[in-house]
Amino acid sequence: MSQVLASSSAALEPGDWVLGYNGWQTHDKCHASQLQKLDPAAAPVTSALGVLGMPGRTAWFGLMEAGRPRPGDTLVVSGAAGAVGSLVAQFGKRAGCRVIGIAGGPAKCAWLTGRLGLDGAIDYKSFSSTETLAAEVMRQSGGVDIYFDNVGGAVSDAVIPLINLRARIVVCGTISQYEGGIDVPELAPRVLQHLLFQRATAQGILARDFVHRMDELRAVVTPWVRAGEVFLDETVVDGFERLPHALNMLFEGVNTGKLLVKVA
Repeated sequence: MSQVLASSSAALEPGDWVLGYNGWQTHDKCHASQLQKLDPAAAPVTSALGVLGMPGRTAWFGLMEAGRPRPGDTLVVSGAAGAVGSLVAQFGKRAGCRVIGIAGGPAKCAWLTGRLGLDGAIDYKSFSSTETLAAEVMRQSGGVDIYFDNVGGAVSDAVIPLINLRARIVVCGTISQYEGGIDVPELAPRVLQHLLFQRATAQGILARDFVHRMDELRAVVTPWVRAGEVFLDETVVDGFERLPHALNMLFEGVNTGKLLVKVA
């Protein structure tokens, strides 16, 4: 997200806020057609990077299209204190689901049950084995109708065996494996038998597949954002030079909500 400094286009004026794929740089010269003008009166401009942007698109279409939530469903969200996970949790509550969030640390779990109003929260870091984590997920959930998976790895090993009949597993991310575990993953429990016997579905989703449907998202979600009924808290890092540090924060689980870097 950027602010226009100078423009030769009638569509944009200095001071306008715009969204575009401009890369990691403090200044960029580009064609007006590469930018989307933002309306600060419609919603906070940073929402274009959050609930009304890529995280919101991922959460909304991932849950609604692949998760197919129904009132009374139990939804378990891993990475629930992150940008996508916290929105999935809120959308799930609005759809009438019982929502259990999995996150790292007691502060994040307190945020999930307090700020987000989830029905339960589980600190995966407090469990020494997959079996004990699975037991807590089962205790709080009673079985899983929808599993929105942002992390993969041991957390998913614990959750997937707990799926109910005709459950839906939404594979959004596997961040626990991004540091060397993708090409040569650790041997994990086999999951296909759980999909088979529970007649469940597992579907991968990518935000890029829904770019052309952003108007659908904005029509539904923007009024909720204006009313304060759906939100995405922000963790802001000051200084362009701290971009690499901010990127590493994603893998360290430091941020809550959307992680932003503010260029001084």
